[in-house]
Amino acid sequence: MPHKADLYYYVYKGGNGHKTPVVLIHGSGGTHLNWPPQIRRLTGYRVYALDLPGHGRSGGRSQQSIAGYTRSVVAWLENIGLDRAVFVGHSMGSAVSLELALTYPEYVSGLGLIGSGARLRVHPDLLQEISNETTFNRAIDTIITCSFSSQAPERLVELATKRISEVRPSVLHNDFLACDSFDVMERLSEIRQPTIIICGGVDRLTPVRYSQYLVDNIRGAYLEIIPGAGHMVMLEKPEWVTGILINFLDAISAAGRK
Repeated sequence: MPHKADLYYYVYKGGNGHKTPVVLIHGSGGTHLNWPPQIRRLTGYRVYALDLPGHGRSGGRSQQSIAGYTRSVVAWLENIGLDRAVFVGHSMGSAVSLELALTYPEYVSGLGLIGSGARLRVHPDLLQEISNETTFNRAIDTIITCSFSSQAPERLVELATKRISEVRPSVLHNDFLACDSFDVMERLSEIRQPTIIICGGVDRLTPVRYSQYLVDNIRGAYLEIIPGAGHMVMLEKPEWVTGILINFLDAISAAGRK
């Protein structure tokens, strides 16, 4: 699989080139595998799924700011010659997507914000636990418990636990520091791109009220709440999220042909 600008990315070459490409950006401690196959292979679309710096198969170092991650994504876009795309981000990845829309709007055709918020504060106790080798595993348990609904399949939760436990503690700590300092609450009115916001109905990390704030302050945005799903809504309800995204993307493509 290819690397450009020190970032690994998976690409699904769907579509005929007439529809806007899609870029998937994972959340804290994640990789492109945080996106289920149904979303990495959206029917009719060219889809790119990145590993952010220091994550998965990418080189470089993890960042302590959303702006730092955003710059790395822009360098990758320029390196592969991708002029515009719809950016679909989960959690920290949604913060990167928002930062792209605000700072580099020329690259952004639309936004898909999943498990998102205009501000992503992290509890100080959790930050402390992540930074300490003796309490790191306890922090992982807390993150996993808060990431899934009580109805999530046991095997799914086990796999998610395994993957995040393999992340270097420094990477996860940096990701949570980046989230903790992120705040665009006063800038949402600047966003002009079509925006869909998706939230699990029982999301404990970015509760529904976070998504409601986004939809109330981004012009023309609309919200889809998926009942019974937690923060990792795209893993718990992949078909549901896929259907929402395809409808959203088809509407953008149709508008672009007019």
